Amino acid sequence: MSEERKIACITGGSRGIGLGCALELAKAGCDIIINGTSELAKVQPALDEIKACGVNAYFYRFDVSNSEAVEENINKIIEEHGKIDILVNNAGITSDGLFVRMSPEQWEKVININLSSAFYVTHSVVKHMMKARRGSIVNMSSVVGISGNAGQANYSASKAGLIGLTKSLAKELGSRNIRVNAVAPGFINTKMTESLDPTKMLDLIPLKRLGEVEDIAKTVKFLAMDADYITGQVVKVDGGLMI
Repeated sequence: MSEERKIACITGGSRGIGLGCALELAKAGCDIIINGTSELAKVQPALDEIKACGVNAYFYRFDVSNSEAVEENINKIIEEHGKIDILVNNAGITSDGLFVRMSPEQWEKVININLSSAFYVTHSVVKHMMKARRGSIVNMSSVVGISGNAGQANYSASKAGLIGLTKSLAKELGSRNIRVNAVAPGFINTKMTESLDPTKMLDLIPLKRLGEVEDIAKTVKFLAMDADYITGQVVKVDGGLMI
């Protein structure tokens, strides 16, 4: 890797919003490390797309909800590449259902993958950022982490937790020149929202369109690379939904 290039690590970066963030950061000149649990063969098209931006791209296969696997792989990344300048905690799932019918397993899986993973990955990465006295972390929250949403108690709680984590870390790490921000997407045109009725959603959105992956990715890139005096903020990218 070029010593001049920043290195960005994106969890869940092989598809959807995660891949969009990886591509946007690659276009800005970052070498990219993506994480996931799929086989390399399934991830290779994403790596090829990132490399087409003229940067290096690498894939590390591990479960971000497993603290031991996270620590082992982050240490391996640092050993092999020397640093992580930008961390995007993007990995996330949904497992929706009415609260009274929600199983403990549904609750725990969403909390572990969406929230605990951000603790595990950040905990491992930030030690190295502190030594370097620089770094930028962007957590992928959601507007439902602000407003709540019926049928998504687990998901909303996990995304609200990321907001609390973001603000607390911003206060703790600012003196080490490490910025921590969050992005809160609204209704974004991804597989996660394809089952929703767009007509009802558009009535609630002043800009009268669903968001695109690029809308989120550009905001992540701004917070990660251009916003030198912004930390502890939650940027809603929702077309005005939460006004």
